[in-house]
Amino acid sequence: MFWNLDLARYIADAPWPATKEELIDFANRTGAPQAVIDNLSDLPESDELYESLEEIWPDYPTDEDFCYGDEEPIN
Repeated sequence: MFWNLDLARYIADAPWPATKEELIDFANRTGAPQAVIDNLSDLPESDELYESLEEIWPDYPTDEDFCYGDEEPIN
C-alpha cells in the first residue's frame, strides 16, 4: 500500500467514520484513481470503522509537520 498527498486528498473528505467498504464506495463515486481504490482494497478485512485518514495512513502529514506559524515575521 502506497499513499501520498495526491492520493490521500481523494478520501480526505470521506464521510468519517467509515468502514473499508464505505471508503471504497466513496472513492468509486467520487472518481478517485485506481491507485486509491487499490490502496483501500489492501486494508485488512474488518467491519470496524476508520475514524480518520490518519488511521489508514499513520504518516499522514499534519499542519505541525509543516511548521506553519513558527516562522518569525519578515519586516
